[in-house]
Amino acid sequence: MTTRITCFKAYDIRGELNQQLDEHIAYRIGYAFADVLAAGTVVVGGDVRYTSEPLKLALSAGLIDGGASVIDLGMTGTEEIYFATKHLKADGGIEVTASHNPINYNGMKLVKSGSIPISGDTGLQAIQQAAEGLDSDEVQSRLTYFTQGKTIDPSAFYQGNGHISRTQIEATGQYRQDSCMQAYIDHILGYVNSKNFTPLRIVANSGNGAAGKVIDALEEAFQEKKIPIEFIKVHHDADPDFPNGIPNPLLTENRADTSQAVRENNADFGIAWDGDFDRCFLFDANGDFIEGYYIVGLLAQAFLDKDPSAAIIYDPRLCWNTEDIVAQGGGRPVKCKTGHAFIKERMRKEDAVYGGEMSAHHYFRDFAYCDTGMIPWLLVAELLCTKGQTLSEMVEQRIMKYPSSGEINSKLKDADAALARVMAKYKSDALVVDDTDGIGLEFEKWRFNLRKSNTEPVIRLNVESRGDIPLMEQKTAELLSIIRAE
Repeated sequence: MTTRITCFKAYDIRGELNQQLDEHIAYRIGYAFADVLAAGTVVVGGDVRYTSEPLKLALSAGLIDGGASVIDLGMTGTEEIYFATKHLKADGGIEVTASHNPINYNGMKLVKSGSIPISGDTGLQAIQQAAEGLDSDEVQSRLTYFTQGKTIDPSAFYQGNGHISRTQIEATGQYRQDSCMQAYIDHILGYVNSKNFTPLRIVANSGNGAAGKVIDALEEAFQEKKIPIEFIKVHHDADPDFPNGIPNPLLTENRADTSQAVRENNADFGIAWDGDFDRCFLFDANGDFIEGYYIVGLLAQAFLDKDPSAAIIYDPRLCWNTEDIVAQGGGRPVKCKTGHAFIKERMRKEDAVYGGEMSAHHYFRDFAYCDTGMIPWLLVAELLCTKGQTLSEMVEQRIMKYPSSGEINSKLKDADAALARVMAKYKSDALVVDDTDGIGLEFEKWRFNLRKSNTEPVIRLNVESRGDIPLMEQKTAELLSIIRAE
């Protein structure tokens, strides 16, 4: 009898605990991963959530039964798994994380050799099918071995009390705990020159997620290298209860603590991360949040200063600022569909040095083309020192030149009908119609992108103009009235 598993999504695994994801399913996923990839060695890690450790152990049991050896890095951010998979020449890597999802969720992000992402059309569906096809009695028998005969109690699991015995896993001889922290720190510091830094005070808000451990390691490295960076640590300690809320700085209501800490400590800028810190969000010295769109342009410029012919990948939601910067720098702008799997694939194809999304995902060629929440702010910190400017000074001109609405979501009964209404209104007057991702229509002085969510009945709008804030605001309001006219 086939077991239906519903936590497989387009790019990763995400599900509600005990409904879509539990230890039984984690075991199945591990076994299927090892089997489908014929993996010899797999690196695993997990974020701070209560259920990440028991899910990781069940996943490891499945990987081992599927023929793989497991290297467990303990509590990690997603990018640490990306780094370790390539650094250790492993056949795959899996991070157990729910990132910024609600506390009753968890999930997994999967990569294969070389930290190449595994998504729906590059192996994830095959893993799902293999996991669903495993014999239920055999799965139960194997889990009984790893639990030393104890019955798996879902309610206890939900509280973080797992049932898989680490002793039993270790007894297989195919499991060991290790750390790549020092090699990882050395690598990310390789993106900056320690001699370029002047004294900086930086607010670092880890959101009680997994980033704090890395900030502590960086702090030690700064002292050794005499890099004069002082951290003001906010919500620093890992805490699975998330007493200050789920770490998701994309939500406006989650930014106040970082902003306040920047102002109260006269910091040069602030950083906030999500739970698995594969995204970082920046605040200027006034405590004002900087939209990720303008950070993409800033980082593109940083790379073009070193290599004017470099290819830069960007997503089409907001793009005029990035295109302008890359053109001025002599680089090659490459527009790509939104989403980490698409960005990483295109970066490999173009041998792009950097790729950025307005959602605060930043990708680097020398980081296995993967996204990281640590390298971007290090580069920005170096820029502040070498250019002698504040963060607001570096982005203010760009914001005024290409003001934007930011992403505005509308929950609708019929997203397709809304797209049709918008196209009927604007298409005939558009100078450019771009279908790279959703619909992108350009006019002489303004443009917009409208795209449907892959997972919910939501449509996402982004509007920008050429130096005309009133026009941008007017067109945003006009579009929203059409979109929401159900």
